Amino acid sequence: MNKKVISIVLGLMCFALTLGICIQMRTVKDSNSTVSQNYEENNLRAEVLKYKEKYERKTKELEDAEKKLETERQSSTQNNEDLEKKEEEIKQGNKMIGLTEVTGPGVIVTLSDSKKDSNSVLVHDADVLSVINELKNAGAEAISINEQRLIPTSSISCGGNIIDINGEKVGAPFVIKAIGLPEQLSALSRQGGYLEILKNASIGVELKKSNNITIPKYTGIIEYNYAKAVK
Repeated sequence: MNKKVISIVLGLMCFALTLGICIQMRTVKDSNSTVSQNYEENNLRAEVLKYKEKYERKTKELEDAEKKLETERQSSTQNNEDLEKKEEEIKQGNKMIGLTEVTGPGVIVTLSDSKKDSNSVLVHDADVLSVINELKNAGAEAISINEQRLIPTSSISCGGNIIDINGEKVGAPFVIKAIGLPEQLSALSRQGGYLEILKNASIGVELKKSNNITIPKYTGIIEYNYAKAVK
């Protein structure tokens, strides 16, 4: 009888020991998996931070080089009427094609996705393009979307719940800034206009005038592979 009890006790002890070992192995495995995942995430975060710092450093170097170039231009064109005229033409050209930060009066249009859960409506690229076209028709001289400057070769395409502008992905709300005569640009809110159509579709629409709008310069690369200057 004692041997039977001893066997049962030993069996239970072995079972408990085996169960404990299995739980410990499972815990160690999960812990190693968590550590490995955290390690990969930290490495990825460090890589992103490194490239961000590198990008910011290169951007700063480019800005410093542009300032130095501007100083050299001003110095070389002083007291030379022809060169001063050429310099002014370059400035005007850069302003027109979006390579210069500009400021002035205009309007700010904000488009937001619908807040109604029962009628969820997203802002699409076609909506943004329609507003941009109306602003251009109203005489807008410079336009940006979420701080992305629009130039003649800018592309606006939809990618799910985001929009791709100049190769950069931006999401709602879309803040469209336009410089021009505020009274003309604000005509977007007219009855029957596209902003009213968006409002009726439950899209969030806000338009306000401003006398001091700043639109950043285009920071990408402008390439013309097929258009050649006529000599």
